[in-house]
Amino acid sequence: MAPKSKFSTSRERATNPLVWCGAIICTIFTIAVILGGIVTFIGYLVIHPRVPYVSVMDAHLDHIQIYYEGILEIQVTILIRAQNGNEKTYASFSDSSYSLSLNREVVAQLVAPPFEVGKNSSVDFNYVVPSSPIPLRPDQAEDVDAGLKKDLIIFDLKGSSRVRWRIGSLGSVRYLCRLDCQLRFHPLNGTYIPSRYSSKAK
Repeated sequence: MAPKSKFSTSRERATNPLVWCGAIICTIFTIAVILGGIVTFIGYLVIHPRVPYVSVMDAHLDHIQIYYEGILEIQVTILIRAQNGNEKTYASFSDSSYSLSLNREVVAQLVAPPFEVGKNSSVDFNYVVPSSPIPLRPDQAEDVDAGLKKDLIIFDLKGSSRVRWRIGSLGSVRYLCRLDCQLRFHPLNGTYIPSRYSSKAK
């Protein structure tokens, strides 16, 4: 029996030009993304950006007194520093607002107008916070009285600032700089118990 012969078409289907165009575009896009990543990485290494932040540098409890009726009077001095460790760019701070509270009772609001921090520099804000007489609930008054007897008074400081800075030619960055810390004092002499508290970017 004679073997069966295999047949083949005389014309092969040509690849659609749109497919070639799509493949070329994808290749170009992939190369561009890779090159962009390399440029960004090299730029980061050259510029070595550092995120600006806010921190509590020092404080002092100038005055604290609680009266028999549960009325509290205080005065606190707080030094807050905005730090920009970048050598090639400025940092802008705005909407800076921090609340100072004692035993869940807000006793003062610390605010600052918009400002700039120069290259590799810092700006200090020395807040002197005198409060009006603050009526406390019986449980709050007991907590403050117990703290005075223990020679330890703890304030809560919470707030934020909006920061904008430019990373060389890579573009500008905006973020919310949050500060959430406790300020501990010895009320007998008003000294601040130092702790490292710095803001976090959100």
